Amino acid sequence: MSTHQTQLAAGRAELVIDPENGCRISSLRIDGTELLRQGAKYGSFPMVPWCGRMEDGHFRNGGVRHQLPLNAPPHAIHGTARDAAWQKARAEKSEAAFTYDLVEPWPYPGRVTQTFELTEDSLTLALGVETYGNSFPAQAGWHPWFLRNLGDGGEDARIDFAPQWQEERGDDHLPTGRRIEPQPGPWDDCFGMPDGVDVTLTWPGRLELKVTSRAEWVVIYDEQAEAVCVEPQSGPPNGINTLPQLVTPIAPLEIATTWTWRRLQDGASKLGA
Repeated sequence: MSTHQTQLAAGRAELVIDPENGCRISSLRIDGTELLRQGAKYGSFPMVPWCGRMEDGHFRNGGVRHQLPLNAPPHAIHGTARDAAWQKARAEKSEAAFTYDLVEPWPYPGRVTQTFELTEDSLTLALGVETYGNSFPAQAGWHPWFLRNLGDGGEDARIDFAPQWQEERGDDHLPTGRRIEPQPGPWDDCFGMPDGVDVTLTWPGRLELKVTSRAEWVVIYDEQAEAVCVEPQSGPPNGINTLPQLVTPIAPLEIATTWTWRRLQDGASKLGA
C-alpha cells in the first residue's frame, strides 16, 4: 500500500482507498481474499457528476448547452471525479470521508463528499453533491469491479436480482426510453428496481455479497471475463439529459449503497487460503 492510500479494517475485513486515483476502493479483502479486480482503472470508483454515458458529451441546464470532452467517443462517460485527486476530510480505524471540488471541464462549482463505513460484514458508501451557487443537473453512483472468480479452483460468481424492467439499449449503447422485460445476459444494461436496488453475487461455497441501495437504478456489466459490475446509481445512463435531478443550494444530491457479505459454510476455510 502506498503512503497516500488509506486503509480501514473491521474484524477480518480490510479496505484500501486511493484518494489520488479518483477516491476509488483499490482493494476489499475478506479473510485475506481479494474481491475486486486489481489495476489502476478498476477496484470500485465513484461516478459523479454523471453516471454511465452522456450522449455526445453534452447536457443542458435550462436553456444553456454544455459540451464536455468525449472520453468514450462518441460519448462522455462516468463523470470527472474518478480521474481526480480527492482530499481527506477524516479517517479513523473503520470510517473515512473525502471531498472533491468540481472543476473544469465541469461547468458548475460544487463539492462532492464520499464516506466509507466498514464493519465485519458490511461496507456502506455514501455520496453527496452540493452546489456553491447555481443549480445544476447531476447524477451519482458507483462502479465496482467484483472479481468473477475468487481463485483456488472455485466457481464463477452468480448474479441474482429481480428488476421490474430493463431499459432498452440502442445501438449507441444509450437507453432508447422504452422499458422492456428483463432479458438474459450477458449485460451492459440498466435495470429499474423501484423498491430499491437489491442484487446478490454468490461465489458458490465461498461467499455471498449483497448490493443494496434506496436508489432505483442499477447497471449490470458482465461482458468481460475477469469481473462482474453491479452499479447502483441515481438515474439511468444519459439520465442527466433524460431524467435530470437538480442540485440546488437547499437540496443536495445524496445516494448511498451497502454491500453486505456472509461466508458460506463449506467455503469458509477457503477464504484467505
